[in-house]
Amino acid sequence: MLDIIDRLPAGARVLDLGARTGSFTTRRTDLCVIRLDLDPPGQAARGNSCCVFLQADAALLPFPAGCFDLVVSNHSLEHFSDLDGALREVGRVIKPSGVLYVAVPDAGTLTDRIYRWLGKGGGHVNGFRSSSEVVSMVERWTPLAHRSTTVLYTSLCFLNSRNQAGRPQRKLALFAFGNETFLAWMVWLLRGIDRAMGTRWSVYGWSFRFGNVPPETRIGWVNVCVRCGSGASEDFLRQSGTVRRGPGGIRRYLCPNCGASNLLTPDFPSASG
Repeated sequence: MLDIIDRLPAGARVLDLGARTGSFTTRRTDLCVIRLDLDPPGQAARGNSCCVFLQADAALLPFPAGCFDLVVSNHSLEHFSDLDGALREVGRVIKPSGVLYVAVPDAGTLTDRIYRWLGKGGGHVNGFRSSSEVVSMVERWTPLAHRSTTVLYTSLCFLNSRNQAGRPQRKLALFAFGNETFLAWMVWLLRGIDRAMGTRWSVYGWSFRFGNVPPETRIGWVNVCVRCGSGASEDFLRQSGTVRRGPGGIRRYLCPNCGASNLLTPDFPSASG
């Protein structure tokens, strides 16, 4: 997503849809970024002075037609009660030459099932079970053509006790109450099973590009931090100088974003959904 933002011309308008405090950060101050959500964020929107927050319904956007160069829906479509209405509005407010970035969880994955089990649904009112379903739905309601699909991998960081406030749920006992080391080994084992058997235990969703944007050509980043959730390629992590061999020859790396210790997995060969 950030490479799309970097390519935008100065003065471009960006709509961060269903964003609360913001679904991304940017250092660019020459963009107009509007964070929009049905609920107030509870704190200042993430970003800088170019970012503003607006409380509104995604199915009733208060903007004129064709005013946004980029619309970002980063894990928000699954929360919209009027999904068709929200996508219709996206198609109305985005420029014909614009770009749409969408990321959603796969409702059939282990990660999403755990998330909804712990969170009593997690606020998800729409379940997506195939990437083609999402592509077809977006292309039906917007004028933008599909450019690429990339598989997103989990780190189970939402289970991490470092990311939780208050007393942990009893259900978390199944995951060592969110112990970071336990989770690092768990996701490493899931990735190993997927690599050996072609399963999808470590997958949690997809990201999509639509419109006037180059297709995503990188492979899916399987190495996702167990604490902050940021992903990186195997090559990038090796070049960072933080990869170390541990007991049994298993390699660890320190997350370039937050410094958490993770177990390194070789990149998977395919990024498509």
